[in-house]
Amino acid sequence: MTSKPRMVADSPRALLHLLYNGAKAVDVVEASLQLGLLDSLEGPAPISLAELSARHGLLPGRLYKLLDCLESLGLVTREQDTDALASARYHAVPGLREAAVAVVGPQGREKDREKFAWHKLHGRLPEVLRGQHSISPDDFDWPLRTPEQLEGFETSMAAGLPPILESLRLHAPRLWKDGVRVLDVGGGDGSLAALMTREHPAARVDVYNLPATQALVERTRERFGLAASQLGFVGGDFLTEPLPSGYDVMTFVRVLHDWSAQTAQALLKAAWEALPSGGRVVICEEFRTPERLAAQFFWTYFLIGVDSCVSRLREVELYVQMLEGAGFQRVDVLRGGPFELVTAVKP
Repeated sequence: MTSKPRMVADSPRALLHLLYNGAKAVDVVEASLQLGLLDSLEGPAPISLAELSARHGLLPGRLYKLLDCLESLGLVTREQDTDALASARYHAVPGLREAAVAVVGPQGREKDREKFAWHKLHGRLPEVLRGQHSISPDDFDWPLRTPEQLEGFETSMAAGLPPILESLRLHAPRLWKDGVRVLDVGGGDGSLAALMTREHPAARVDVYNLPATQALVERTRERFGLAASQLGFVGGDFLTEPLPSGYDVMTFVRVLHDWSAQTAQALLKAAWEALPSGGRVVICEEFRTPERLAAQFFWTYFLIGVDSCVSRLREVELYVQMLEGAGFQRVDVLRGGPFELVTAVKP
């Protein structure tokens, strides 16, 4: 008899049971990652409980229960023809280990988010939704204002850069050439710009961000051993000032979704006005899909209490329309990497 994986959302009651025990579920996955079980479970063929317990030095009866937990989460499949525990065979769903590293690994994005004051909403959502309680501006304000808020937020954003860099790397031949001048609009602490510069030494990448982030970018430049001629900084406020000119490419990486559609459209129009003929704009966002909505759950929850930040995942087609509305041509959606990229050229 074979147990097939299914989405827990197929059963509302099962989903709610699992959500209520979320901390325990994370503990199960984290332990499985630490013990190396996920490596064994992602082998080319199912592995028996007997072999799995012997390989990792674990008690079979206890391991069986942990594997039941993983099965209940839809993360492993089980094959068992008799009631003998040792003969049960298990196999991970594809990509389980990679997903576990991304979510609960040492540099997992969810752990990084714990430093934000979400607990000040917990248990008080009815008050929040009635407008009787909010996240204090001292805990999180938007736009970010204090050095502490800026550093915490930009550090959090930098933690999620690897899949973005992978997508940019995949499509690099279509995006820029040697000697390209890139302006990374809202470029955080400069980590992405530094990584791009490392991969394209002939490029110059400048970060355009609030003046208060200059020290963070300078720290990143020093950490990567780059010169100011390779990784630069331009201070400004794109809500009140024109975007600087003199660049071949402007990138918007996880920026536009934090603002209203009107502001996002205005920013793309500002890019069109600042770029020369033939200049390119590149948008990299977490476009709206069920998996990305789940990955964005923390911020969606947290920002219920922050009215000044709309932060919404949009369908990729909406950005295509915005680019065309701003006057760009040759709009293209580049797929294949972890993130889709939307690129367009000023005629």
